[in-house]
Amino acid sequence: MISLKDGYHVVAATVPLYVAMMLGYISVKWWKIFTPHQRSGINKFVAKFSIPLLSFQIISRNNPYKMNIKLVCADFFQKFLAFIVLAVTAKIRSRGNLSWIITGLSLSTLPNTLILGIPILKAMYGNEAAVLLSQIVVLQSIIWYNLLLFLFEINVTNCLTSQTEANGTYATFTSNDALEAPQEEEPKDGRQEAKITTSRKTKIMPLLLTVGRKLIANPNTHATLLGIIWASISFRWGVQLPKIVDQSLKILSDGGLGMAMFSLGLFMASQDSIIACGTRMAALAMAIKFIAGPALMAISSIAIGLRGKLFRVAIVQAALPQGIVPFVFAKEYNIDPDILSTGVIFGMLISLPIALAYYFLLAL
Repeated sequence: MISLKDGYHVVAATVPLYVAMMLGYISVKWWKIFTPHQRSGINKFVAKFSIPLLSFQIISRNNPYKMNIKLVCADFFQKFLAFIVLAVTAKIRSRGNLSWIITGLSLSTLPNTLILGIPILKAMYGNEAAVLLSQIVVLQSIIWYNLLLFLFEINVTNCLTSQTEANGTYATFTSNDALEAPQEEEPKDGRQEAKITTSRKTKIMPLLLTVGRKLIANPNTHATLLGIIWASISFRWGVQLPKIVDQSLKILSDGGLGMAMFSLGLFMASQDSIIACGTRMAALAMAIKFIAGPALMAISSIAIGLRGKLFRVAIVQAALPQGIVPFVFAKEYNIDPDILSTGVIFGMLISLPIALAYYFLLAL
């Protein structure tokens, strides 16, 4: 049973994040300290320095030889299901909106497991649950944050409008037409159809090459790769980083989440309302986060064969609030930061009662 002491630990992990956020908000709204250009620079520092170093520390401290395979598979299947559902809804909306898929994935499948998740799950299911949760954190850092960056880069690269001449007409690609065929008149014969297909293929390859070059130059990619390599070496042969190197990394990475919340506060202060995306979209975001996410995890867990405590841990962690990292990326690429900021702010406020509701429901 969860004690008052456990509840205090959860609150103690949450309040400092809101302190950092409120300082960012006040520094712009009341004190007028930062210009828009400076606010953008702060977010870039978090995206390019703090988060990559934090990812390296998380990955390098996890034993890759003792991962829970069933939990890993369930986590992967949940995100795959989410991608399929979001892609179908985007198609139904007839917008081909890649940003909708990115935002939906961030809300439904990427919880705040590092700060809030570990004390909550540890209080509910013990130290073993905290270890399992740390493995999900590692998976997010290795796979899903990099996949998110890939989708962001595709959307932004495609947002640079290009025109391709095809049979005397021009086709325009915009950010909401990611990887879609050019807008053409009805083809009149087989040669025109072949020409359109060739144009589509020649358009996709340069796009992927451009995105690939950007990802190779991204510090998050380097941090992920180096983290995997060092974890494999460290836990295989018992080698530790020199203390000077470890402390140098720690100094920069420890402030990563605090700086991310500070950047969130800066963004809030630049909006007309705290609920920047509107109440209707905020309600939809909360439904995706706290209903759709756990539901998809339940389906994937049952399909993989999770039982007992492992099943309950998988469901509760899926009901944790949205992580701050997707907001930082969304702000950097300017793709729905208003929705993701709302998801972070209100998700953390209601996360504990919702997690408790799932905890008692699963105990029945």
